[in-house]
Amino acid sequence: MDYLYAGWRIGQPGGTGGDGLPHANLKPEPGKTLFETIEQSSLPEEQTYILRRRANTFAILNVFPYTSGHVLVLPRRAVRSIADLNHNEFLELWELVREAAAATQKALRPQGLNIGLNEGTAGGGSIPDHLHVHVVPRWDADTNFMTTIANARVLPTTLADSWHRLLAAWPDPA
Repeated sequence: MDYLYAGWRIGQPGGTGGDGLPHANLKPEPGKTLFETIEQSSLPEEQTYILRRRANTFAILNVFPYTSGHVLVLPRRAVRSIADLNHNEFLELWELVREAAAATQKALRPQGLNIGLNEGTAGGGSIPDHLHVHVVPRWDADTNFMTTIANARVLPTTLADSWHRLLAAWPDPA
């Protein structure tokens, strides 16, 4: 059997993202979720990869993406369930998801998108204490043996490059 080695993913050094390059590497502050800590930090957006901020929501690049350009859209207030969002948070969240999808289509030209959320660990949520919607660009033939057999992902662009491209393509709010 042949083995494909993805050393940058095994034993990932702290402070590096899915592309092996540095990112903000914040730990949750006491009483806050990881996403609240990132959004409320004083770090520049180039380090946090925040793409947009709204009154109740924000969009950020996933630093451990399924594919290049994987965006997360979140309420600023940490909630565990979509049922916990108030009316304004709910509307703004889905408006920002629509903007993220448009920016992704324009910047990366994928052949499709996966858009969804996972509630709770049983529902697939890796950070269940702060609801987030995934906007994941997809291309024909991007599902292959690499992740399931080789425990590796193929990322054709760096996080910084994806962030710059998405930022430039982000539509003005309606």
